[in-house]
Amino acid sequence: MRRLLVLSLVCLSLIPASAFAAEAQHAVTPDALAATVAQHAAERDANRAEIRAALARPEVRDVAEKAGVDVDHADAVVNTLDGAGLDRAASVARQVNQQLSGGDSTIVISTTTIIILLLLVLLIVLAVK
Repeated sequence: MRRLLVLSLVCLSLIPASAFAAEAQHAVTPDALAATVAQHAAERDANRAEIRAALARPEVRDVAEKAGVDVDHADAVVNTLDGAGLDRAASVARQVNQQLSGGDSTIVISTTTIIILLLLVLLIVLAVK
């Protein structure tokens, strides 16, 4: 019985480790994982750029000043945004940028409302943190 056990162990030790390694392959390759992480970081950076572009607009600065909001402080907060707060603020910022991109010097009520919402989202996220 011992000889059979020793013979079995010797046979198992002769099987190349690569035979077992083939079964242990991961479902996601390291390259795919790195690409996903890089894409996520690029999306966050694009969202932050969208918010900064909205905050840099003179129309937004005027509305913020009238509402008593410090735009420079809100701009500094953009770096701390992440997750759902960043997504919400970027969505509102896209709407602001889209409506003001025509070069109109006239701000309609809906644009003013969106600007105020953007600033409020930033302030709420600040208050939560």
